[in-house]
Amino acid sequence: QVQLAESGGGLVQAGGSLRLSCAASGRTASSYATGWFRQAPGKEREFVAAISWRSGNTYYADSVKGRFTISGDNAKNTAFLQMNSLKPEDTAVYYCALDDYGRRMRAIRESLRYAYWGQGTQVTVSS
Repeated sequence: QVQLAESGGGLVQAGGSLRLSCAASGRTASSYATGWFRQAPGKEREFVAAISWRSGNTYYADSVKGRFTISGDNAKNTAFLQMNSLKPEDTAVYYCALDDYGRRMRAIRESLRYAYWGQGTQVTVSS
């Protein structure tokens, strides 16, 4: 089993920055990618960013490209999401997620790619 825990959320003014962390424990050896998703009140969960541990490639939603950066250390089972130039529309609960061997062929931006999810961390951006 795999457990994920996010941290680093909080309240920040527009234009500010936050750094989210995701720590994984358990059987993570079969993971191929870590993704970050977010869900705002009344909206569906949406893809934010992902990193492929095999290629090192990173992927971003258009809405965060140029402002957010995903990074991490697969050997240490950690991932980060550096969020700069935050906007009120970035307000949401942010989740990190880990895939597994059985789902590795799904698109990296697709939520069904990911087998394990954290509890989420709230990010609130005030105007």
